[in-house]
Amino acid sequence: MPLIQVKDLYKIYQMGNVEVRALDGVSVDIESNEYISIMGPSGSGKSTLMNLIGCLDTPTSGDFFMDGVNVATMTDDELAHIRNKQIGFVFQTFNLLPKSTSLRNVELPLIYNGSIKASERKGMAISALERVGLGDRTHHKPNELSGGQRQRVAVARALVNDPAIILADEPTGNLDSKTGEEIMALFDDLHQQGNTIILVTHEEHIAAHANRVVRLLDGKISEDVLTHRAK
Repeated sequence: MPLIQVKDLYKIYQMGNVEVRALDGVSVDIESNEYISIMGPSGSGKSTLMNLIGCLDTPTSGDFFMDGVNVATMTDDELAHIRNKQIGFVFQTFNLLPKSTSLRNVELPLIYNGSIKASERKGMAISALERVGLGDRTHHKPNELSGGQRQRVAVARALVNDPAIILADEPTGNLDSKTGEEIMALFDDLHQQGNTIILVTHEEHIAAHANRVVRLLDGKISEDVLTHRAK
């Protein structure tokens, strides 16, 4: 059974008298440990699909299964658990707390994880920072870090709960090309370690890191292909 199953998914917004179909009947299966890029021009529906997969939004119609369970049947508490424990989010703008240290930023998801004791949080956060090469930056605040280091903190925060899925929305968009490649090398390593990675990007060279590319156009899948990395 696929880790994620999306069946005939629609997301429709009403803009005055105009009906906007952000997603128009999308169906896609994603297996465990896949590395997939979702591509498309602005307005194609790629971020909408990402938000639905991340349980940050609900579809107008259609079905979305995670580990065989229909997400529509889940309670708010169950959805919150999935967002916190099973999915790690990485955003283009980092979304770090500006007055908190790297350590505190990475600890944040653990505070909302009721199964983690307060005494365990620090060690888990330090381990996640070491995993992304920032073991020596635990007490630095975001304004004391480079853009690449801030994104590494964001990746560490996404990893700290050991999620099955990492969702990354334009993770190199605010970085120079060299630093962007360093971050993508980090994602490559995470995939090799067993994580399922779903990456939204509009850049071909970033998408090329994935094993599979799904292209959206006007809310529909226009192409779904394996890349040379999958062969």
